[in-house]
Amino acid sequence: MKEIRTVDAAGQVLCHDITRIVRGVTKDAVFRKGHVITEEDIPVLLSVGKDHIFVWENDPSKLHENEAARILQSLCQNDYMEASEPKEGKIELRATVDGVFQVDEERFDAVNGIDEVTIATLPQNMPVRAGTKLAGMRVIPLVIDKEKMEQVRQAAGKRPLLRLRPYRKNVRVGVVTTGTEVFEGRIKDTFTPVLADKLKAFGLSIEEHRLTDDVTEHTSGAVRELVRLGMDVILCTGGMSVDPDDRTPAAIRDAGAEIVTYGAPVLPGAMFLLGYIRRDDRTVAVMGLPGCVMYNDRTIFDLVLPRVIAGEMLTRREIRRFGIGGLCMGCRVCHYPVCGFQH
Repeated sequence: MKEIRTVDAAGQVLCHDITRIVRGVTKDAVFRKGHVITEEDIPVLLSVGKDHIFVWENDPSKLHENEAARILQSLCQNDYMEASEPKEGKIELRATVDGVFQVDEERFDAVNGIDEVTIATLPQNMPVRAGTKLAGMRVIPLVIDKEKMEQVRQAAGKRPLLRLRPYRKNVRVGVVTTGTEVFEGRIKDTFTPVLADKLKAFGLSIEEHRLTDDVTEHTSGAVRELVRLGMDVILCTGGMSVDPDDRTPAAIRDAGAEIVTYGAPVLPGAMFLLGYIRRDDRTVAVMGLPGCVMYNDRTIFDLVLPRVIAGEMLTRREIRRFGIGGLCMGCRVCHYPVCGFQH
């Protein structure tokens, strides 16, 4: 690649896209890489501020920005993703299915730590719809050393940097509503309709619903019954605080659940419980949902539900990591977590 004056460029071959930006109107290439410049093109190039341009000049030690972007694409792209064609040196990846987007943070950081290389993605564990843009990648210069891109390959390793966990099909969900006041009809159950709406956004419904009073044995029995009926996810509402008469956590434990966490660093949602019941060849996720899930649009439930539907078994460490950003669930500025099912 060599730099020449635009007025002398007729007959030369462009080695990069030439972009025109008109604020509020367009940002696109007026000429693409590989275009053979004509005399008529020269005034156009000058009008977009190109007094000098770069044209082809072979250098076996260098890679063009589009070739480098292809390498980044190969290191990032995984199943259920499709790539755009290079445009102005950039390639984008989009989801082909609904699911949860994830990044291997350590290797991703190692690649982005290499000078002149840049990859941008959606936030970690973002729920996405098919067609959602997941990532964009490019190198900064028009040409880059082949040796540097080999460093990028070494830093990335053999597995793709990105992953999309598709939502499982036919996930069966059961709900156990606790509370003597609901069981005896003194107050209306307003929690279950909220859960039904959230599940509907994922194409799911409540298959089984049980009402129990505040007796621990009755609630644990209802949970065990839903496990026997083949539920994949069981949601328990009510009785999740530390008051002496709130006994749902004990009931979930008595039903045979291995408790991952009771309590989480997310507001609203601190009294959340997650456990798993292992039965035969399957594992049932059981959640104890605090009252905030009924009253707030976004809580820890909106962080955990998509990942459970995608078949991920969350650990205590994963829940603990929600603490960074866990105070932003009710924010209307950045819409954290940005969920394709809610916007």
